[in-house]
Amino acid sequence: MDLPVKSYIRNPLFKAVSSAAAELGMNAYVIGGYVRDSLLGHDCKDIDIMCVGDGISLAENVARRVGYKGEIAVHRNFGTAAFRFQDLDVEFVGARKESYRSHSRNPEVQAGTLQDDLNRRDFTINAMAIALHPGEYGKFVDAFKGLDDLEKGILRTPLNPDITFSDDPLRMMRAIRFAAKFDFRIETEAFEAIKRNAARIDIVAKERIADELNKMVLSDNCSLAFKLLFRSGLLQHIFPEMVALHGVENMEGKGHKDNFYHTLQVLENVAAVSDNLWLRWAAIFHDIAKPPTKRFDPEHGWTFHGHEELGARWVPRLFKKLGLPQHQPMKYVQKLVRLHLRPIALVKETISDSAIRRLIFEAGDDLEDLLELCKADITSKNEDKVKKYLSNYEKLKKKIAEIEEKDRIRNFQPPVSGEDIMHIFQMQPCFEVGVIKNAIKDAILDGEIENNRGMALEVMLRKGAELGFEPKMPVE
Repeated sequence: MDLPVKSYIRNPLFKAVSSAAAELGMNAYVIGGYVRDSLLGHDCKDIDIMCVGDGISLAENVARRVGYKGEIAVHRNFGTAAFRFQDLDVEFVGARKESYRSHSRNPEVQAGTLQDDLNRRDFTINAMAIALHPGEYGKFVDAFKGLDDLEKGILRTPLNPDITFSDDPLRMMRAIRFAAKFDFRIETEAFEAIKRNAARIDIVAKERIADELNKMVLSDNCSLAFKLLFRSGLLQHIFPEMVALHGVENMEGKGHKDNFYHTLQVLENVAAVSDNLWLRWAAIFHDIAKPPTKRFDPEHGWTFHGHEELGARWVPRLFKKLGLPQHQPMKYVQKLVRLHLRPIALVKETISDSAIRRLIFEAGDDLEDLLELCKADITSKNEDKVKKYLSNYEKLKKKIAEIEEKDRIRNFQPPVSGEDIMHIFQMQPCFEVGVIKNAIKDAILDGEIENNRGMALEVMLRKGAELGFEPKMPVE
């Protein structure tokens, strides 16, 4: 593997670091992910500069040399400073050594040597550095044979993996993320250490875990990441509800599919067509409530009636538990989980326009994503069944397009509002206003009337009379 030394010699940022290091009398290195990704031929926009000395002073000196006019983000407690240079995020830190306490992943930090700093790195592939100071400019530093591991596709810790993972349990999540991202193998000794230390993940803030999970979900090998989380025992601590999907139960010679691996197949299918993070999470959540809804019927076999509704009700709680956002992304996933069976139920020759109108209305702008999830959910090993479902699925998409073009139902607002109803009947806000409004909406969705104000007003008057209300104001 060729070392990217020439690119460092040409890079004006690294030349500025070299000059600043000379002026301050310190050694400086580009280290970690930027070196790793350069060796792999990957683009990397984050640069870590480590110096044996004061990282903040080096950052200020370099910023002046490259003409940076903005504010440098300084964290004196951690001895770090950062600024943005062109399209790069550059962080400076002094070499350090760390010691940990058992109840926290926040280390006690002391100034250290280059070797001290390399010792504290999570993996050998992240413990490579290239010198930037004069006299050794371009020298490749690889104390733990990270280049060999990079070429072999192995993830290995620089020091004892039990200590590495126990000190900072988030490194276990990073091991799995890197394995999925680069399609690398976690060294056996390191993976066994993850198993032994899995319970330590409980001390990590859920927001940090969520950040790692999101990166895994967005990776090309997202299903591999979850298989490794499961095999390592980490998933049992982070997301036991997903673990509960695992396994097959047989009764009277009838078994159901393993819903854990089915979920991962659906996730793979979605990932093949979309990089939408929350659509991928919807794939993970779509069958999450199958375990508590599982029943055996001697005539029909295994059923999971109502799992879509229960799963949707679980989404807010599980999002909060996992440290995922509680606003729009959660509501989007909740909607898709609730509706994910609806398209499948509609793939029949006898499908009614009314049912399609309701699906279009309820899915709104998320209809296309719902249909992608529905298609991804077709994972039967019976090829004839899959072929039939896919054929009917295409018919459904065509019918949806036809009805949407004709009726313009998506995200429609009934042509008579709640304010109209209260004004015409001279009534205060009450339950009956909602009843009348729903009657108008249902009449439109069921195709009883067209989506226009005149017909809607007729329904309003008729439903109002049923409830004992007479119009007090002119109906226009």
